[in-house]
Amino acid sequence: MDTFTKVAELLASHLGIDAGSITLESDIVKDLGADSLDVVQLLMEMEDNFGIVVSEDDASTLKTVGDIVNLISK
Repeated sequence: MDTFTKVAELLASHLGIDAGSITLESDIVKDLGADSLDVVQLLMEMEDNFGIVVSEDDASTLKTVGDIVNLISK
């Protein structure tokens, strides 16, 4: 499973939306409806699932699904 697919599935599961509606350009807050608590919880899930650590600086730059995928792929 590629990184985008796994991220989309995690987002869909957490936010209760269809994974098929998520694109790399989807804005996490505006398009997917996440609030600030969702964003924090999602970052923790990403850290657990991908074995990464997201710094506060990195977290503040994550606006789209593509941003998340790029961070994980680094």
